[in-house]
Amino acid sequence: MADRQMRSALVVDDHPLFCDALAITLGSVAGISRIRTAATLEEALEEIRRSGAPDVVVLDLNLPDVRGLDGLIRMQGAARVPVVVVSSMAEDRVVAAAMKAGAAGYIPKHSQREVFRTAFETLRRGETYLPEGFLPAEEEDEDEISRDEALARIAMLTGQQARILGLITEGKLNKQIAYELSIAETTVKAHMTAIMRKLGVQSRTQAALLASRASFSNVLQQDGQDARFP
Repeated sequence: MADRQMRSALVVDDHPLFCDALAITLGSVAGISRIRTAATLEEALEEIRRSGAPDVVVLDLNLPDVRGLDGLIRMQGAARVPVVVVSSMAEDRVVAAAMKAGAAGYIPKHSQREVFRTAFETLRRGETYLPEGFLPAEEEDEDEISRDEALARIAMLTGQQARILGLITEGKLNKQIAYELSIAETTVKAHMTAIMRKLGVQSRTQAALLASRASFSNVLQQDGQDARFP
C-alpha cells in the first residue's frame, strides 16, 4: 500500500507548551512540515472552515469546550481526515472507546519520541496505531456491546449533525438549536431526520439517550462515577 500523505497537521490542545513540543516532535520524527494549532474544538473547526483540512488532526480529548468523545466525533465529521488522539489518559477503557468512535490512532502524552515515530509510520501505511500494552476487554456484557454499536453509528454523523445531536442531549429545542447555529429551523429538522436514520432510532428522545449513553456523557464512566478529565 502506498504511503498516506501526511505533510500538514492540526494540533488541538489547550496547553501551549505541549502544542509547541508536539509541533517540534512531529516535524523531526514524522516529517510534518506545516503545523497549525488550536486551543479549543470550536477554534479548530473554524480553522478548518477557514483554511481547509490538514492531512492529519492530532486531538486531545480533554478540551475546555467538549465532553467525552464529542470532540473526536465532531472533528472527524468536519475534517474527514485521520484523527489521532494524544491524551494523558491511557486506560484501556478510554483507548477502546476512542478507537470504537473512529480514531485513527491513540498515543499517550507521556510517550517517547520514538513512539510518535512508530505511530505515524503506522498511520502512513493506512493502519491504526494502538499504544503498547493495550489490552481490549475479552468479554463484553450486553451494555458494552450496545455502547460499541452506538459509537459506530454516531461516528457516521457529519460534524454539523454531531453538533446538533450534542445540543439535543442538552435538552435544546429545534428553535434554540437553529438560533445557536445560525441556521433555519427547517434545516435543523432535516438534519434530525438524517441523524435518526443513521442512528437507527425513531425519535429525538431515543437519539438523545443513545448519544448520551454512547459518547457524549457516559462513555468514560467507571464504577458509576463520572471519570472527569484532569
